[in-house]
Amino acid sequence: MEIKVDNLKKCFGDKTAVDIASFQIESGSMLGLVGNNGAGKTTLFRLMLDLLNADQGNILLGDIDPAKSESWKQITGAYIDEGFLIPFLTPEEYLDFIGKASNLDKQVSDERLSLFTQFMGGEILGQKKLIRDFSAGNKQKIGIIAAMLNAPDLLILDEPFNFLDPSSQNHLKKLLKDYHESSGATILISSHNLQHTVDICDQIALLEDGHILQLIDNKDRAAETLLQDYFNV
Repeated sequence: MEIKVDNLKKCFGDKTAVDIASFQIESGSMLGLVGNNGAGKTTLFRLMLDLLNADQGNILLGDIDPAKSESWKQITGAYIDEGFLIPFLTPEEYLDFIGKASNLDKQVSDERLSLFTQFMGGEILGQKKLIRDFSAGNKQKIGIIAAMLNAPDLLILDEPFNFLDPSSQNHLKKLLKDYHESSGATILISSHNLQHTVDICDQIALLEDGHILQLIDNKDRAAETLLQDYFNV
């Protein structure tokens, strides 16, 4: 799914969170958004998902303006934070709800869940616990699995590596790369972890103070040195 950003601006009081004159993400890209705290990454994602109203401008997901139509929801998966979860459900109940909301029959939903077996690490299903009682890392896993369950054309993940142990981070990188290769989906990831971003993304957008400073082609990990210099790693 191609994404177009046009004259987009969002302010919170005197603070300009996003100010992007023009930006285009090609269909089938795996794009990493990187920037320091307050750069505007999460705000941009929330604008894409119609969780915030823009002060001016718009975003098109394909040919759909999410502020004017809800048709994008059936082809989009997203996880921003645990506010996306339903804490008084078990993971089984929540994922069943997500499957039904995505019009998946039980067999298809179960087949897709089986793809996440290694990522779940035996700690998600069958625990007889409500989501609110899981660790931050396992809540993160539940949210990511739910975002990917409907095999979306557009997948948006905000800081997906947060709270995950090293093994789970590596499982997630493989999941995302395999899904990208098999589906051709457009995948957007924000992360403070430069290493993981460089490992999996073919393009990286550098944000600062709500502006996109540079779109970097990451062929053969070309972005690694540029990012390390920028962030003084």
